[in-house]
Amino acid sequence: MTDELKSWIGREVSYTAPEELGAASIRYFALAIGDENPLFHDGAYARTTSHGATIAPPTLVCETNQFFRNPPDENGYIGHHWPLPLPSSRFIRGGNEYEFHQPVRADDRITMTWRLADIYERQTSSAGTMIFVVSEARYTNQRGELLAVNRETNIHKP
Repeated sequence: MTDELKSWIGREVSYTAPEELGAASIRYFALAIGDENPLFHDGAYARTTSHGATIAPPTLVCETNQFFRNPPDENGYIGHHWPLPLPSSRFIRGGNEYEFHQPVRADDRITMTWRLADIYERQTSSAGTMIFVVSEARYTNQRGELLAVNRETNIHKP
């Protein structure tokens, strides 16, 4: 674990969507995950509920790259990633922890603030030293209201 790598802890970037999320995005995502809840696709039904309008499936806010505009990387990924100063390593997803604070609506214009929360290493008997990178993405709407938090752990294995 180098001092240069430790210096990345606390770095932060923000992205704001260029437009509202939109009912079509919500409907397509619900279709893609096979969720037929009428709150996600039936505006007339949704207006009769306590939500008063169509809402998004909870994880849509954490899965969309609508606010990030870069060409795909060498692996085809188009989302944000941290260009950490790591030697060549194998990347493994270590898991996500979600907090959902309120429903996301079609008229929400989302800002994501991504922060590197921690970087640490662990020695293993079979894989050697592995680097764990913990990041936190906070999603807010155009009114600054917190929608969701996604804590993600990624593991870099030599």
